[in-house]
Amino acid sequence: MIDLHTEYLGLSLRSPLVASAGPFTGDLDKIRELNEAGVAAIVLPSLFEEQIEHETAEIDRLYTTHENSFGEATSFMPELDHYNTGTDAYLALIESARGIVDIPVIASLNGANIGGWLRYARLLEDAGADALELNLYSVAADPAIPGQDIEAEQLELVSLLTGDVGLPVAVKISPFYTSVASFALGLQDAGASGIVLFNRFYAPDLDLERLDVKPKISLSRPAELGLPLRWIGILREFLDLSLAGSTGVHSGRDAVKLLLAGADVTMMTSALLFNGASHVAQIEQELEEWMLQHDYRSVSQLRGAVSRDATADPAAYERANYIGNLTSYSSRFIAGQPIRLQSR
Repeated sequence: MIDLHTEYLGLSLRSPLVASAGPFTGDLDKIRELNEAGVAAIVLPSLFEEQIEHETAEIDRLYTTHENSFGEATSFMPELDHYNTGTDAYLALIESARGIVDIPVIASLNGANIGGWLRYARLLEDAGADALELNLYSVAADPAIPGQDIEAEQLELVSLLTGDVGLPVAVKISPFYTSVASFALGLQDAGASGIVLFNRFYAPDLDLERLDVKPKISLSRPAELGLPLRWIGILREFLDLSLAGSTGVHSGRDAVKLLLAGADVTMMTSALLFNGASHVAQIEQELEEWMLQHDYRSVSQLRGAVSRDATADPAAYERANYIGNLTSYSSRFIAGQPIRLQSR
């Protein structure tokens, strides 16, 4: 009998298969399908910083409009907790999702500034979220702001947030830090309960007819698994918090790799959009079959079995892997052998 149970952010999960933030987790019918297919937890789509800023601006505009009016005009002001500019719908989504599933529902905040985030984090907690994922989606495009200032601000945000709410907080980061390992340790010191590796930045495209910049959405592919795989394998020995592998998880074998590297859970969005909610059951079956074939009886036994400190060649997670690949491909090229790219 295979035991797929794992722990993430202090939450007990039936398996390491989590649906990450995306279109599926923002739709109640899809959330129900994911639950029935066996997903262990869901991360709701993010409440974006722009939505929070819009609400703040609207409240400020309403009060400014009447600041020189008669005193009686103050009775026209809306109650802040009931004024709806988008966040009420998000809170309702949390409450509705909690009512139709028996798995953890993780809320998500997206942005990089402190602003009114603390207030909204408390609202998400009050709405019934089991945990909070803080999505640090920010492109450092201003050359006047040093990288250490950006990181210090983000760590301060995490520290304030974790100190203000009772929920466990996971931080979803990008791979674009000078030292991912150092920043990860900083997140742990700031009180984060987990780290999600990694955020996928959606790069812009150019419209050649209108000569304008346009957004471009690209779903992940299995070949992208290597980035979170490397860093989870490196970080596992240094961190006591939960690690989630995200990006490139499309099969049970992809999930196995991240767990072997040291992940506590694996997250997926693109695979669900490609294959539907029922794909969760297939991935779980593939995971169990691999574990049976290789004599692993539990996820806890599997986790970290090939992390950097557990492998015979720790340097393989770093530059030696790069050198080895170059040497291998160069040798095959010189020998005239065909080079076939593999998805995983």
